[in-house]
Amino acid sequence: MNRRDSLKALTIGTLSTEVLLKACKPKDQNVEASKVNTSESDRPQEELDRNKELNAEKFFTPHEMATITVLGDIIIPKDDKSGSASDAKVPEFIEFIVKDIPDHQLPMRGGLRWLDLQMLNRYNNSFKDCTADQQLQMVTELAYPAKAKPEMQQGVAFFNRMRSLTATGFFTSKMGLDDLGYVGNRPNQWNGVPDDVLKQYGLAYTDKELKESVSF
Repeated sequence: MNRRDSLKALTIGTLSTEVLLKACKPKDQNVEASKVNTSESDRPQEELDRNKELNAEKFFTPHEMATITVLGDIIIPKDDKSGSASDAKVPEFIEFIVKDIPDHQLPMRGGLRWLDLQMLNRYNNSFKDCTADQQLQMVTELAYPAKAKPEMQQGVAFFNRMRSLTATGFFTSKMGLDDLGYVGNRPNQWNGVPDDVLKQYGLAYTDKELKESVSF
């Protein structure tokens, strides 16, 4: 999947799973979220150099990364079918994307700070250090925009972005693609037009065609 192209859309809105799948290509299914296979001959050198540069930088603090990890695993927890968001390296994916698309940086950092302030006022702890019940209660207040209180709108906007990034990171990872059962385009075998269709139009293959063209 060309994640850079698909993630550009997140600066103005969210992506549906259908859009994500259309952007996927089988050749990248084994590439981890934040890593680049520099042996890929079809990628321009400037892109490889850019990826190397971004991977060498750090944007989020350890505290922010821990918060992103907790949030991501609330959004996509581990279940009987697949691992969690953090199992699919979604936090590393988000770290990479906000460096590659700087428009995410201020909303993400500001949203993480807003979240911590809310939790400090309520529970005297940062979000990552609160109990699971306290974390889930806060997320529930942000996850349903139509029901959210007016004073929670900044948090709602942040959570929408976080949810979109998490879903994109997970469902473009190998784990996420396996979870969806998506295998990409694969060659198949065509055995010619079915006999009933040929009969309907009064047509038939010649012996030569059957031997050379449509017989496998």
